Amino acid sequence: MSTTAVPATRRSRRGGGDAARPRRTAGRVLGDLLLSAAALAGTICIVLVILAAVLDITLIMFRTGSMAPTIPAGSVAVVQRIPASEIDVGEVVTVDRAGELPVTHRVTSVSAGASDEERVITMRGDANEADDVAPYTVSSARLVLFSVPGIAPVIASFGSPFVIGGMTVGAALLVGWAFWPRTARMERTVDERADAG
Repeated sequence: MSTTAVPATRRSRRGGGDAARPRRTAGRVLGDLLLSAAALAGTICIVLVILAAVLDITLIMFRTGSMAPTIPAGSVAVVQRIPASEIDVGEVVTVDRAGELPVTHRVTSVSAGASDEERVITMRGDANEADDVAPYTVSSARLVLFSVPGIAPVIASFGSPFVIGGMTVGAALLVGWAFWPRTARMERTVDERADAG
């Protein structure tokens, strides 16, 4: 009775099929999750930048409580620039002032300006008992779309060189770890398992 020798394949010499494949370690899984999260965050940032440029949307931070309780101090609001002709009573808008910080209050009245593009508006903070001292003549304003309380300090911290430096170093380490060559180590692990079997 004769037997025919089956030629050994590379996989069979190394110990067979899936059992010989190196297992993914917890560190590798965590690294993959972190890379996926970083890629998702980067994609979201790119989309937001494009939307901000196309729709003229920006962020403003509230340092005072003049709009409390609607928008308390420490909030961040998403605002969109609109022409003065679209401003309505009851809306919360941000008005730019020459040589001063912008003011964000609720519109209490709107009247015609010197031209078709201009409007004269009066405003009042929700926490204030009276309208602002003087009306504002505007050709555009930034309409508050929505606000998120309490995150202004977090966003402000991203301007710190220590935070920026730490994020840069962390991202560099993560990318370096993800793309560090592993081929030799993986083949050595497979060979060791094959020899042990």
